[in-house]
Amino acid sequence: MGELPVLPAAGRDSDHLTVLYRGPLSSCDYDCPYCPFAKRRDNPGQLRQDRAALERFTGWVAGRDHPVSVLFTPWGEGLVRSWYRRAMVELSHLPHVRRVAIQTNFSCRPDWLAEADLDTLALWVTYHPGQVSYERFLGRCRDLAGRGVRFSVGIVGLPEHLDHARRLRADLPEEVYLWVNAAEGHLYTDPEADHWTAIDPLFSYSRTPHHSAGQPCRTGDTVISVDGEGTVRRCHFVPAVLGNLYDGTFRPEARPCPAALCDCHIGYVHLEPTGLYDVFAGGILERIPYVDRPAGPQVSWAGR
Repeated sequence: MGELPVLPAAGRDSDHLTVLYRGPLSSCDYDCPYCPFAKRRDNPGQLRQDRAALERFTGWVAGRDHPVSVLFTPWGEGLVRSWYRRAMVELSHLPHVRRVAIQTNFSCRPDWLAEADLDTLALWVTYHPGQVSYERFLGRCRDLAGRGVRFSVGIVGLPEHLDHARRLRADLPEEVYLWVNAAEGHLYTDPEADHWTAIDPLFSYSRTPHHSAGQPCRTGDTVISVDGEGTVRRCHFVPAVLGNLYDGTFRPEARPCPAALCDCHIGYVHLEPTGLYDVFAGGILERIPYVDRPAGPQVSWAGR
């Protein structure tokens, strides 16, 4: 693969707020051995609580008078629940919502996407070998591509997933970015990392945690984490509370990162020294790298 393309500068946009929303939902229809929420079931009361929290949040977004982007990062699988699909559709049609995206295994049927504004909606889709047949998952990805949905596809970089990832990269449409998350607690030798980098040219950002203490980060200022109660934190990985979204006690403020390390993409993508706002310009939430296709030679992110 060639060098990175020349990218537009991605400075701070003080009027635009990005929200990482994680409500109380924690149930999932998959049983991944590397996930603590596999096959957990929410009871009806918990599901009603999650639905009410999500509807309150989407109502708050609808009432804003400034640009907003939303990434849903549920502990469980959101799109098997009708209220997440409805929230995605409704938010996609709001003129001040720049992007609405969700992390998902996309085990749901895709028909609901016909109601969404696909200029705004995007998906972050993860492939979990052993939980869904390869043919079924690839078929869903091809369906998304045929509908014109913006989406990225990813996989956890476990040794037993390498052949699956290679096969997926070969079969996905070339324009679909296939990312690889370093497996938690796994140390990669240089030859191992080379295998994954051949699939995901940006794997180096995930391979080792980023030293973040004292570094400038957009979280807490133009990016926040919100839970089902409206509690605001700078991100999912720093527990300090900054106020509440609904009672007006939160005030955005640029703050250096207080954590020693940041090892998750939805955290370190906002860490300014990484420069990833340029790498993912226009696709921060859905994890799609910027590619300057109209001018000059095209850059393939397919890793082949």
